[in-house]
Amino acid sequence: MAKAIHSMIRVLNEQRSLDFYKKAFGLDVAERFGFDGFTLVYLSNPESDFEVELTINHDRTEPYALGDGYGHLAVSVDDLEADHARMTELGLNPQPIKDFIHQGRLLARFFFIQDPDGYKIEVLQRGGRYK
Repeated sequence: MAKAIHSMIRVLNEQRSLDFYKKAFGLDVAERFGFDGFTLVYLSNPESDFEVELTINHDRTEPYALGDGYGHLAVSVDDLEADHARMTELGLNPQPIKDFIHQGRLLARFFFIQDPDGYKIEVLQRGGRYK
């Protein structure tokens, strides 16, 4: 069986992205590899083996166009309200918490937040199919 191990995004400013992912999700640098022309930074935390891979192209000066194909990355948390309040206090501007109802049943509680490059991240209350 295949196992998901990371998702890669291209970012314009390494430090700005490191600061955001640390503040928002407690992700730290697991490994960093510098190459001629680009750097790869793998971010993780003790909650999961899954990593976010940041790719920083050294000669890039313009923000990336995300296009209309990218959707979002999703994470689950134990206390949605507490994480929303914490991110709000940090000035990370999370969107309001929403209830996702399907056929009269609460499927999920969530909010979205955007990283400095505009990538959307869905933050879900842990439970049900969102473990």
